[in-house]
Amino acid sequence: MAEPERTERRLRPAQLLFEPSETVTDPEHFFDLESIDDPRELLARATELTLAFRAAQERAVEFQAVAAAQLADPRRFDRLPPAAIAEQAEWTEDYARKMIEFGESLLRGTAPEGT
Repeated sequence: MAEPERTERRLRPAQLLFEPSETVTDPEHFFDLESIDDPRELLARATELTLAFRAAQERAVEFQAVAAAQLADPRRFDRLPPAAIAEQAEWTEDYARKMIEFGESLLRGTAPEGT
């Protein structure tokens, strides 16, 4: 049986409100969620933020992978070995190799499904 075509759902990030410096020092302060009294509104805003952070994390990982692939590109005179990329990104060397491969697939436009 053929797998259904994957529809890429790009989540639209929630508006991230500016955090004034004096409120950032308060550990209980988080995007003004603590000031929302209505539980429905709180759930909606917290869910919106969760989806936005998840989407941002996924995009950031893709950019990390592309950068790793570019740094490891053998055509670069200053290319870095996976160990150096791993050290810079605070990854294991095995993970750096996987990220390089993933980045190469993104650059070719052939990223595996589900990433």
